[in-house]
Parts: sequence; structure tokens; C-alpha cells
Amino acid sequence: MGSPPMIDGAFARWLADRAGQALVEVRAELGFADAGALKAAGDKTSHELIRAELAKWRPADAVLSEEDADSRQVGGVDPAGRLTADRVWIIDPLDGTREFSEAGRSDWAVHVALWARDAPTSHGLVAAAVGLPAQHRVLATDQPPPYPPMTLAAATGAGERTIRLAASRSRPPAFLTELAADVGAELVPMGSAGAKIAAVVTGEVDAYIHAGGQYEWDSAAPVAVATATGLHASRIDGSALKYNGTDPRLPDLLVCRKDLANRLLAALQRHSVA
Repeated sequence: MGSPPMIDGAFARWLADRAGQALVEVRAELGFADAGALKAAGDKTSHELIRAELAKWRPADAVLSEEDADSRQVGGVDPAGRLTADRVWIIDPLDGTREFSEAGRSDWAVHVALWARDAPTSHGLVAAAVGLPAQHRVLATDQPPPYPPMTLAAATGAGERTIRLAASRSRPPAFLTELAADVGAELVPMGSAGAKIAAVVTGEVDAYIHAGGQYEWDSAAPVAVATATGLHASRIDGSALKYNGTDPRLPDLLVCRKDLANRLLAALQRHSVA
């Protein structure tokens, strides 16, 4: 197959694409009769492929992965050495296992991000890719998408434009429903976190707000792509997102068009998200 690109952003794109192709093959081979088996096979296949390629092509770098218990240790224990490493790959091999296991759904993703200690960005992410295999595309920082246009609803709504908010397709949190009513927004049901943020990047929706508890691998790659595109990304109190922390939990975030950030942050202060 030859060597992958050596520049980190292009390498992240290559790696997310390779893992995505493998996941598509797992889906085709196993089918959808046993959702549990398909989820497990997808997680395992993508994780092992990504770890093998990182070990081969980036052997000096540390890894934080949802599927690697050693890399997720907290409380001062750091068997993977990521807390002292200068470069850490933050990986979600399969974001949206539920959607992956359902026939016809394309709102699942592969996340590959690189955190660097000497990064010029506040979040520390210097390269990333979000693979959307069932949508036949990869969004990455090496060639970031253009800043998204306003959604159709936002551009043509009567009076003050309607904001489209990506939301859980099964259980949107009560605070988000209340916030949407407050700002006159429309909730758009979607699957994985990566697919939701990708939809903001491409302009399908205007914003994604999450406050129900996540980990760094849920948002690192899509946040890096979103900020490379020029979008706003922060905690819901407006503070900066930080990665490669001792505790990998990163419970909330806001990704949106920059012109909506102040309005949405103000609305978030008016609604309890505890």
C-alpha cells in the first residue's frame, strides 16, 4: 500500500479513511442481524487498525483511545505515558456504535486527533480528521472545509433567523429543548457527536451543544476540524476546551457559527444544565 503522508494533518486524514473503509467492510460482512456483535467487531477492528498504524508510523507518540484502558487511567496513574508525552493521538475508533449497527444510517464517525504540548492553539490540537465512512467523506485540518454558509432555515426565516441545533435523535436533554424555545431554534435529530459537529462544519446545522457528559475522544477531532474551519468551539461557560488532561472527561461543549456564539452562551447561562 506504500507509506502514508508524513505531514500530521494528511496522516490523520489517511488514518481516518483507512479505519473507515475497514468499518464499512465489517458492516458488509456481518450485516445487521446481531447489533451487539456488529458494534463489538467495529470497535475492535477500527481500534486495532489505528493502533497498529500509529505504532508503525508514529512510534514515539502516546495515544489516548476510548478502547485502550491504560491510556484512560486517572488519579496519578499513567501507564501509557501520555501525561508527560509531547505528542498524544486522541482517538475514537468508532463514534456512534448505535448508528453504526443500524442499517441505512450514516451518522457515525471515526475520530483521529493529535495534541501537542507546544501547540499554538488553546486546545492544543494541531492535526485531526473526522471520517464519515457511510457518507464517503473525510473532514480534516490539512484541507479544512470553507466556513459554512447559513443554513436554509437560518437564511430565509421570517424576522430573526431560525437557528438549527443538532440534537440527540433519541433523548434530547430537557435543557436543550428549553434553550431552543428560548432562542427560537429548531432541533435537528442526529446520531454521533462527530456527525453532529461535522454537520456544523458543513453548514447543515448552525450549532451543537452538549452537556450530558463526554470524554476527550468524543470531541477532539471534530473540534480541531471545526476551529480550523473558523467556527467557535468552547465549554458551555465560554471557557477554552482543554485536551490531554489527567482526567479525560470533558463533559460539555458548544460548537457553532461565530456570529451565534454570544447569543447561545448567554442562553446557556439562563438554563440549568446540571
